[in-house]
Amino acid sequence: MKNRTAEVTYTALLAALVFVATYLIKIPNPATGGYSHMGDCMVFLAVVMIGRRNGSIAAAIGGALSDLLAGAAAWVLPTLVIKFAMAFIMGTIIYGDPMNRKKQLVGALVGGIFQIIAYTLVKIVLIGMGPAILSIPNVTIQTSVGIVLFAVLVNVLMKHAAMLFRKRGEMK
Repeated sequence: MKNRTAEVTYTALLAALVFVATYLIKIPNPATGGYSHMGDCMVFLAVVMIGRRNGSIAAAIGGALSDLLAGAAAWVLPTLVIKFAMAFIMGTIIYGDPMNRKKQLVGALVGGIFQIIAYTLVKIVLIGMGPAILSIPNVTIQTSVGIVLFAVLVNVLMKHAAMLFRKRGEMK
């Protein structure tokens, strides 16, 4: 995008959406005792809307800010890196054809798998092997919910609000 002010504004707006969807919108999961949130859905949407680089920045900032304000300071840096990488992976897969729904889904799945593996590895270091392994179902469900919600939301937006999406050449 040629207008740097608009680029920064869109990135900040999507970072705020990632934060709000992660911090405030929680879906309880009685099966695991944990919860899912809509943050991953917004991460994937940010990549589609504002591109690989800015979508990754928005994902990292929004996710890390949520951890910081939730009192999970130990997770701020891992979340910053993991959410950035998850979004960047998706952005790399959809690069050049961001409106291709099959590429969007593959990108979200590959990015989501990365997130599950990365959070599990960080948990092994922070809390130990046993608790990390036991947390895999929860992070898998959370990531899966984010992918499903993204698929539904992006489908609705692409059908009914195509003007919201930017052409790939405007922001990267």
